[in-house]
Amino acid sequence: MASSSVTVALIQISCSDDIEANLEKAFMRIRDASGRGAQIILLQELFAWPYFCREIDDRYFEWAESVPGPVTTRLEKLASELNVVIVASLFEKRAPGLYHNTAAVIDADGKYLGKYRKTHIPEDPGFHEKFYFTPGDLGYSVFATRYGRIGVLICWDQWYPEAARITAMMGADLLVYPTAIASLPEEAGKKSRQYLEAWQTIQKSHAVANGCYVASVNRTGTENQLSFWGRSFVSGPFGEVLAEAGDGEETIICRIDSSTMDRHRTTWPFFRDRRIDTYDPITSRWLDTNEDL
Repeated sequence: MASSSVTVALIQISCSDDIEANLEKAFMRIRDASGRGAQIILLQELFAWPYFCREIDDRYFEWAESVPGPVTTRLEKLASELNVVIVASLFEKRAPGLYHNTAAVIDADGKYLGKYRKTHIPEDPGFHEKFYFTPGDLGYSVFATRYGRIGVLICWDQWYPEAARITAMMGADLLVYPTAIASLPEEAGKKSRQYLEAWQTIQKSHAVANGCYVASVNRTGTENQLSFWGRSFVSGPFGEVLAEAGDGEETIICRIDSSTMDRHRTTWPFFRDRRIDTYDPITSRWLDTNEDL
């Protein structure tokens, strides 16, 4: 990273149907995080909106905007004023009938560096994202910011080791996942805890397998039948949890140091020992070894 040791903030908030109120809440917390020493500030998935994907309704398309656009312009001014890097997940209108779940990256001088469009789009009860979002077509991306090289992925992407590996191989020292993950009413109790633990495990595994830092920033609050569980966290390269939020509104601050990554990658030299000559089958949808029987 540009400086080996940097301070990262994860802003975990609840959202209402009042988009301007959501924005103001996020801006207030960005200022607070900057005052607490944060240099890289991460916002949750679709941070300015309620999680409208919980239902199918054409009217929500009216909330989308261009990226860059009005919200990024406001974030650019804030980033420049505070000298912070901001990663913000937005509802992008690309063209009539073409929408994306998109993360914008803004550097500490207020410059818009670019965007990543969510690659993996889920479709589950309460998570009807395929109705709203077209899969991203910009490829995986790493952004060279003032405070380091950040690889951006979004929510459902976090379950795919291929996405994390490719982004890490592109030079990311920090993988960030703006997230909206929740429990349905029938998943309360033990099942909800199992899902939470699986969610944390897969992301800690990305940190271990790639010898890098991982930061996942989730929503909180209850929206209709969805209970967003929060628990935003930062994982170190050995899978150790360096900072973790509770289930309410919270901003967590975490210091990370990329100078340790070489030690991690030589202790567990996964990149050295990769057998890339054996990996061609990974590009198949499924390996039908018995299809001729």
